[in-house]
Amino acid sequence: MNMQTSNVMAPPPPKRIEDMLLPMVMMRDIMLKTLFRKNTNNVSDLARALCLPIPITQELIDLARSQSLLEAMGTLSASAGSEMFYQLTDAGKARALDALAQSEYFGAMPVPLAIYREQVERQSIRNVHLTREQLTSAMGHLILPPSLLGNLGPAVGAGRSILMYGPPGNGKSSISNGIRDAMGDKIYVPRAIEYSGQVITVYDPIVHSKAEELVDDPTRLRRNNSFDSRYVMCQRPTVITGGELSLDMLDLVYNPTARTYQAPLQLKSTGGIFIVDDLGRQAEPPQKLVNRWIVPLEESKDILALQSGEKVEVPFDTLVIFSTNFHPNEIFDKAALRRIFFKIKIDGPSQEDFLKIFAMVARKKKMQLCEKSLVHLLKNKYPTIDNTYANYQPVFLIDQMIAVCDFEGIPYKMTPDLVDRAWANMFVKDEVIVK
Repeated sequence: MNMQTSNVMAPPPPKRIEDMLLPMVMMRDIMLKTLFRKNTNNVSDLARALCLPIPITQELIDLARSQSLLEAMGTLSASAGSEMFYQLTDAGKARALDALAQSEYFGAMPVPLAIYREQVERQSIRNVHLTREQLTSAMGHLILPPSLLGNLGPAVGAGRSILMYGPPGNGKSSISNGIRDAMGDKIYVPRAIEYSGQVITVYDPIVHSKAEELVDDPTRLRRNNSFDSRYVMCQRPTVITGGELSLDMLDLVYNPTARTYQAPLQLKSTGGIFIVDDLGRQAEPPQKLVNRWIVPLEESKDILALQSGEKVEVPFDTLVIFSTNFHPNEIFDKAALRRIFFKIKIDGPSQEDFLKIFAMVARKKKMQLCEKSLVHLLKNKYPTIDNTYANYQPVFLIDQMIAVCDFEGIPYKMTPDLVDRAWANMFVKDEVIVK
C-alpha cells in the first residue's frame, strides 16, 4: 500500500532486484564500497546503509559471495540472533578499491532517472491547489491588499513562472516566502539519481527540510505503509538566490575527487519553489538569465551536460519566482516577458495600511505610540518624499528609535524628536563630498 502525504503518493519500495532498473555491477560495487567504507557487516545494517529492503540486499550479498567477493562469518554473538555476518574477501577489498577509484560514491542506492521522473509527476508542483484561505493564512503576518492575494492565488495554483516587480522594500521576498509556507505538504526527494552509470546527488540538508515523520525501517520483512527509503520525505523545497546567482550555478557540479555530480539549484528545487531575488543585481544580464530558463519554463524539462559532453534531460517541475525592483520593460524584451506567465506589481502600502503595519510592528517591539509623533511623521516628514510609503519603513523607523532609547536609557516611547533622529538615518542627502 502506498503511503499518502496530503495528496502526494509516496514512491513504492522495490520488491525485487529487477525493480531497481540499475546495472547489476553498479549495485554490487556500491554495496562493496559501502562495506569497505562503513562498519556494516550484517544484512540489516547494510540494508539500512543502502536504503534497500532486506531481500534485495540479501540478493546482492549472494551475488558477491558467488563471485568470491564476500564471505560469511557466521553469527558473532548470542544477541545477534540468527543474523549472518559478512566480510570482504581479499578479492572483494581489491574490487572495492578499484570501484572507489572510479567513483567515491557509496551508501544509498541511487534512483534511476526514469523512475524519478514518475515520482516527479506524482508530486508535481502543478498538482498543488491553494485556496484563498490557505494563502491568507500563510500571509497572516503581512498586511496586503485583497486584490494582491487575488492575483497571487491563480499564479501559484498554476505552478507557472511569476514575475513580481515594484519599488524596493515592499515585501516581495516576504511574499515569496509566504507562498512557500502556504503549500505546507510534503514530497519525496531522492538521495541520489542515476543516469548512464553516473551518480547525481540531489538531497541537500541545506536546501531540503526533512519532515518529522517515522523513518522507514528497511529491516522489516513485511513493511506496511512504507515508502522507498532511497527518498527522504521533505517539505516542498525552496531555493532562494539573489545577486550571487550566475549561470554556472544552474549546471551540474562535477566533483573530480569523488567523481560524482551534484544537482544544480533548479533540480534540487524540483517540486517546490525557485526564487530569483533582486533580479537585475546579478553579474549576468537579466535577459541572459531568463533566456537560460526558456526551455525549462515552456517544456517542463531541463537539459544538463555531463563531463563527457553527453546531454541529460531532467524534469523541470518548479515554480520560478522572479523578483525585481526594476520595471520589466527595462530589463526584458517582449519575447522574454511573454514566457513569464504571471506579472504582478507589488506597490507600496496606502497610508491606511502603512499605519496598520506601523502599529503592528510597534506592538511587537513594545514601542509605545504617540498620536502627536505620528501626526508629525505623516504631516512633516512624508511630504518631503511625496508621501511614498514602503513596507520596510515602519520596521526601520521603530528599530532606529529603539536604538536611541537603549543608548539614552529612556523608555520605549515615540516622540517627535525620536522620529526626526530615525528619519535622518533612512535617507542620505544628495550632496557633493569634497575629497
